[in-house]
Amino acid sequence: MTETEIRRAGFCAIIGAPNAGKSTLTNRLVGAKVAIVTHKVQTTRFPVRGVAQMGDTQAVIVDTPGIFAAKRRLDRAMVKAAWGGAEEADCIVHLIDASAWVAEQSGRPSAAQRHSLEDDRRVISQLKDSGAKALLALNKIDLFPHDKILPVMAALNAEGVYEEIFMISSARGDGIEALEAAIAARMPEGPALYPPDQVADLPMRLLAAEVTREKLMLRLHQELPYQLMVETESWEERADGSVRIQQAVIVGRDGHKAMVLGKGGSLIKEIGRLSRLELSEMLERPVHLFLFVKVDERWQEKRDRYQGLGLDFDV
Repeated sequence: MTETEIRRAGFCAIIGAPNAGKSTLTNRLVGAKVAIVTHKVQTTRFPVRGVAQMGDTQAVIVDTPGIFAAKRRLDRAMVKAAWGGAEEADCIVHLIDASAWVAEQSGRPSAAQRHSLEDDRRVISQLKDSGAKALLALNKIDLFPHDKILPVMAALNAEGVYEEIFMISSARGDGIEALEAAIAARMPEGPALYPPDQVADLPMRLLAAEVTREKLMLRLHQELPYQLMVETESWEERADGSVRIQQAVIVGRDGHKAMVLGKGGSLIKEIGRLSRLELSEMLERPVHLFLFVKVDERWQEKRDRYQGLGLDFDV
């Protein structure tokens, strides 16, 4: 499809609790990997824009950070970014993990599910306060029989903030076509916002850093991922068509540095190998990747770190 064939274009924000599956849904709608996906909560730190082509419609899908009770500065900046992404959008999709709501119906939610329910209700309350209407995407419905899901749908529909409710599975793709059609119908008339072959509005240096951060989060212990960031320090285009990338993995403690390096540097070498393979595939050319680990105990309190992620430091 050429740019001239696009008749509608706009923005759709995916909001919801941490780990509801927003990044998986964003990648599913876009048809390419633009957001990192892990089993850890609060993976997404800043709004990631993926460009989805839906027939004659272009929808820019904004994968927002999870909305949760924010205490630390980084948490507050992430939540502000999430609501900022929603306020600027032509369409809002509230993604809810059905698991917690089904567990509540049975009276046996786990501690993690109770947190998820609190986050979901916080979003619902904010939608009510703002007067905004959203599409509800009830995720992971493939895990339950319909008689378990119907009471959940009834309870959420009664909140009065949803225009339509969609039962989906981001991971399997169930119900995605109907949700796509609803998103496309809400995009305003107008020309394409991005070229038809572009799948993400994200600087390549930042996307490269996110690829490495994903590999680290998937391999490290539960308490560490939130305490690290990855910065692409240099990006050198080489005469042979390859690219040389140098990245710093920034951690908050010396003990964390040892964890990232691994025994004899084995872990950081494996992270580098996996990240290099994915970046070479994404860029469709050879990548020479060099990783270094730095300790900065106060990185979460430094303004320039937030500016690099597009987050507001003053929250």
